[in-house]
Amino acid sequence: MSDYNIGAKIKKLRLAKKLTLQAVAKETGFSPALISQIENNNVSPPIATLTRIARFFDVKIGTFFADDEEECRFEVVRENERKAIPRVISRAGTNQGYSYESLSFRKQNKKMEPFLLTITQKVSEENTYSHDGEEFLFVTKGCAELLLDDRRITLNEGDSVYFDSTLKHRLLSKDGSEVKVLAVVTR
Repeated sequence: MSDYNIGAKIKKLRLAKKLTLQAVAKETGFSPALISQIENNNVSPPIATLTRIARFFDVKIGTFFADDEEECRFEVVRENERKAIPRVISRAGTNQGYSYESLSFRKQNKKMEPFLLTITQKVSEENTYSHDGEEFLFVTKGCAELLLDDRRITLNEGDSVYFDSTLKHRLLSKDGSEVKVLAVVTR
């Protein structure tokens, strides 16, 4: 997370609008403590949380991953250039059992955000998320379970799913083994 300095970018947006932690928390539905932890890079928020914060500040989620370079019309990201976003924590402060990597962080003003998710453990808490946009998930390794509204969908290696992100959703490891998923999210 510190490689992207997501917390500092969120704090800069908040201060530019002269907002308190409490004001941002009230409008986004998160606690002031969680906003503070994110701003101080103590925790990494799930993608759904970043999406909600981006929408509140009227910026694209890619803003949090972009280097302050000039706009490019294309980008190549080598495997060794990717930086993992570790310590993904829910708003309740629990470990979410996954990490993610942005697969496009130089190209600005994108219409979609590609990520590589790595689910490393089976979690006991099965809370779900929803946000604006759409998602595409492609399982590249392992067996996942997608909670989608009231359904539990098993996704094996090579399976994919496309859905409206306003549906309550959560991706889990089916049996606790490592799962890798290409995820593409739109705003």
